Amino acid sequence: MTFFKTAVSSLAALATLASLAMAQEAKKEMGAGEGEVDIVAWPGYIERGESDKNYDWVTGFEKETGCKVNVKTAATSDEMVTLMNQGGFDLVTASGDASLRLVAGKKVQPINISLIKDWGTLDDRLKDAPWHTVDGVHYGVPYQWGPNVLAYNTKVFKDAPKSWAVVFQEQTLPDGKSNKGRVQAYDGPIYIADAALFLMKTKPELGIKNPYELNQQQFDAAIELLKAQRQLVGRYWHDANVQVDDFKNEGVVASSSWPFQVNLLEADKQPVASTIPDEGATGWADTTMMHASAPHPNCAYMWLNHSLQPKLQGDLAAWFGSVPTVPAACKGNALLTDTGCATNGSENFDKIWFWRTPTSKCEAGGCVPYSQWDKAYREVMSQ
Repeated sequence: MTFFKTAVSSLAALATLASLAMAQEAKKEMGAGEGEVDIVAWPGYIERGESDKNYDWVTGFEKETGCKVNVKTAATSDEMVTLMNQGGFDLVTASGDASLRLVAGKKVQPINISLIKDWGTLDDRLKDAPWHTVDGVHYGVPYQWGPNVLAYNTKVFKDAPKSWAVVFQEQTLPDGKSNKGRVQAYDGPIYIADAALFLMKTKPELGIKNPYELNQQQFDAAIELLKAQRQLVGRYWHDANVQVDDFKNEGVVASSSWPFQVNLLEADKQPVASTIPDEGATGWADTTMMHASAPHPNCAYMWLNHSLQPKLQGDLAAWFGSVPTVPAACKGNALLTDTGCATNGSENFDKIWFWRTPTSKCEAGGCVPYSQWDKAYREVMSQ
C-alpha cells in the first residue's frame, strides 16, 4: 500500500491548512513546570499502576518533574475533537481521523522539535507523517501505532477467520449457529472505512482505491453494507472495557477491536484471539498534540519528552498491544519482550490503512466528506 502517497494527496486536498503553519509560532524554550498537565487520551494510554502495578509510566514522571498528570479518557476521535474544542486541556493522543481536524480548527499548536531531545530516535516513517505535519511544520509527537484487529472466540473459530465477512455478512459460523446478534461493530463514522476496505477486495468493480476517499457510488455501497450489518450487530462498541465484558458475558464471538481488549481478555484466560484478515485492516497512528491555548505548556513539553522514553514506549506497547514509535523500545523491555513488537504487528505497517479524515477534495476527484460520513453512520446505527 502506498499509504504515504494517498496521505499526501489527501493533505494536498486540504491546501488551506498550509497557511495555518504560520498562525501560531512554536514555543521557543521550556521554563519551569506549572505543577500539572491535563491530557485527553485513549483508554490504556496513560497508566499509573492502578490497573496493574507493573504498568506505570506516570508516577516516576510526576516525581521527577513535579507535574501532576490528569487524564480524561475518550472512546472515539470525535469525542477527542469535542473535548479539545471545549478547551482546558494541554495534550491529546489524537489519531489520524482527528489530528488534521484539530489543525484546521486551530485547536493545536506547532511543536518545536528542537525541544524534543529524543526526536531523532523516532521511526523515520513517522517523523514527517502527513497526519501531524503541515507545510513542514510539526503539530505533534508520534506516540504509538497499530491495527484494528478482528477479535474472535477461539471456541467458535478453531482457525482464525480469513475474512471480515464474519462481521459484515449473515452466515453460519463454525459452531453451527448464525452470527446474527453475536458480532459487534465500532461506534464511530470512521468505521465506514472498514466497510469500504472490505468492498475494495470483495467488489473490485466499485473501483475503490482508498477507503477514506470514496465517491458517492462507493460511499453508498459501503452504507448499504453497513445497513445490512445492522441486522447482525448486537452492540456498537466504543468503550473498550464494555467490549471486554461483552466477549466474556454477552455471547459476542467476533468484532473489530483493538489489541488492548484482546490483551485483557487473554490475560483473563478467555478464549479470545485476534487476526488481520485477508482484506487487510484499518489502523491508527496516534500523535500527542498540544492545545493552542494549553494552560500548562512547560509540563506539556516535559510529557512530550517523557513520552519517547524507550521504557515508556515498550511498557505501553506491551499493555495496549500497540507498536512503539521508537524502534529501540522493541528490544530489552521485560514486559514487551524482544518478540513483542512482531507479535503486535510491527511488520504490518504497509498493510494498514491508517485512519484519516475524509475530505470532499481528494485524489479520486469529488469525494464524500466526513460530515456526511457522520450523518450517514448515525442513521445506520439508529435503524
